[in-house]
Amino acid sequence: MSSSVSGQTISGAAKVGGIAGNPIGHSLSPVIHNAWIAAAGMDAAYVPFAPADEAGFAALVAAGRAGLLMGINVTAPFKEQAFALADSASGAAKGSGSANVLVFRDGQVACDSTDGFGMMWAISDQAPGLTVKDRPVVILGAGGAARAAAGTLIGEGAQVRILNRSRDRAEALAADLGSSVTVVDEDEAFDGAVLVINALSIKPALDLARLAPETAVMDMTYRPVDTEFLLAARARGLRTVDGLGMLIGQAGPSFRAIFGVEPPALPLRPLLLAAIEAQK
Repeated sequence: MSSSVSGQTISGAAKVGGIAGNPIGHSLSPVIHNAWIAAAGMDAAYVPFAPADEAGFAALVAAGRAGLLMGINVTAPFKEQAFALADSASGAAKGSGSANVLVFRDGQVACDSTDGFGMMWAISDQAPGLTVKDRPVVILGAGGAARAAAGTLIGEGAQVRILNRSRDRAEALAADLGSSVTVVDEDEAFDGAVLVINALSIKPALDLARLAPETAVMDMTYRPVDTEFLLAARARGLRTVDGLGMLIGQAGPSFRAIFGVEPPALPLRPLLLAAIEAQK
């Protein structure tokens, strides 16, 4: 027996993946993954999970170990717990101490962090030609998003500078990440910087006049896609990279990990912009 939803057939042999977070109703990941599933004609589904707490998330991982799920993406507040519950971890996950992908196979849990890949994909897509190797990159913030971004940029050979209102927190992050990372004040942060990344959940209090005309600016959030920070940067003629590009970039390796196949080529940005508009 099988059922058909929106023209897609789901049988008793369907592969099931999803995303776990709380809250999760705003997530666009189901839009991306189910569009790929439909385009590929797969017998599969990608669904949202909203565990109430850490115990609920642990129960979801246990269900994955038991063979009920192929894998899940993970978002706040469970990324660090996902890393802790995994049996094996990729280098990217180890570098950030968190995971946004869990894959379940034969009772084992493997974790990965594809956020950094998504960040670099977005940069190459929206700021083509930008090279971070041996160049200064400024990260605004010192939380989990900043840690993931810094770990990836270190791997790309960048000179990472952390600028954060709480210098103690920035110094703790830099101590964890090693000598490629320095903590800076605003007066010295932007000299020679090729890229400034906002890893805060709010608009940074930053005078964009400090940035050279060739500097690119990225905002890791995608709600809204055109943040005040990016709009102000564009008004000054700076190249910008948005968080929606990062979301799209990280989804590809997540889909491959969870379902074991390549995602079809689809124009995702218009689909996601329509979904965002529909959620307003």
